[in-house]
Amino acid sequence: MAESSGLKSRLVSISQASKEPLLGGGDIVSNLPLQMTLYFNVCFFPCWLATCLYVLSIKFDSLPSHYKFVLITIYVVMSVVEAIRLYLGYRGNLQEKVPEMAGFWLLTLVIQTPLVLFLLINEGAVVLPLERAVHIPLLTFLLGEIGFGFWAIRIMTKSQTAKFHLLQFNELNPTIKKQN
Repeated sequence: MAESSGLKSRLVSISQASKEPLLGGGDIVSNLPLQMTLYFNVCFFPCWLATCLYVLSIKFDSLPSHYKFVLITIYVVMSVVEAIRLYLGYRGNLQEKVPEMAGFWLLTLVIQTPLVLFLLINEGAVVLPLERAVHIPLLTFLLGEIGFGFWAIRIMTKSQTAKFHLLQFNELNPTIKKQN
């Protein structure tokens, strides 16, 4: 009998604790679709890079000199920016940091997407089928990250704004009690 009353009191305390709101808005606002897209992009990035380097080595001799310079520059910039971009995306989404998310989103929108479109569309660079096979999934990831990232930034800013207003209200509350 004593065991059932102890269990009953624990269940009551758990149910009461779950009904109490957390101070400061304890909601998790990380975006799962964005995180899944980032995860698959991180897994795909080494394959993309290896394939691009292999294809570049195959077609390098047949390219005009200006395209050699342009393609090498694009692949170096994309590799560095992709690593930074994915880091910012992970950190911004999981730790709910708006500046990192904004940096991730801007790098995706302003640098990576135009460069991938250039690599896909520009026929002067002798686009091989294997290149299209790796650039199209990367472009799909980028477009998904643009949409999910914008959505995540909106939700995070609304949540942090609400936390800020709640914090200011809680700071004003003790002064109101002292005056009464």
